[in-house]
Amino acid sequence: MNNYIQAGENITITAAAAGASGSGLLLGNLFGVLMASVLAGEEVELKLCGVFELSKTEAQAWTVGAVIYWDDAAKVCTTVATGNTKIGHAIAAAANPSTAGLVRLSGASG
Repeated sequence: MNNYIQAGENITITAAAAGASGSGLLLGNLFGVLMASVLAGEEVELKLCGVFELSKTEAQAWTVGAVIYWDDAAKVCTTVATGNTKIGHAIAAAANPSTAGLVRLSGASG
């Protein structure tokens, strides 16, 4: 197979803005987690698949299997679909209130 490029679990991107290692990043409809801290204009690896503890809307309770979306304005995960990008599913319950939840990234945008 001479057209294979890579597994695609990670990609290298040029950051449009500064970001901290482990934080979420949305590029168009593509969501991933920064693998290192980065300044605007620098290249960085973005992880597209896996399970991550990510910031969430504090006043939400999550159930296992709930569809999770990225609220790019607030830079948090949410269960609210309207105006947000689907990124994966909750793999553990998260209380209301709480500031983080466990999310399995879908590896593709919704």
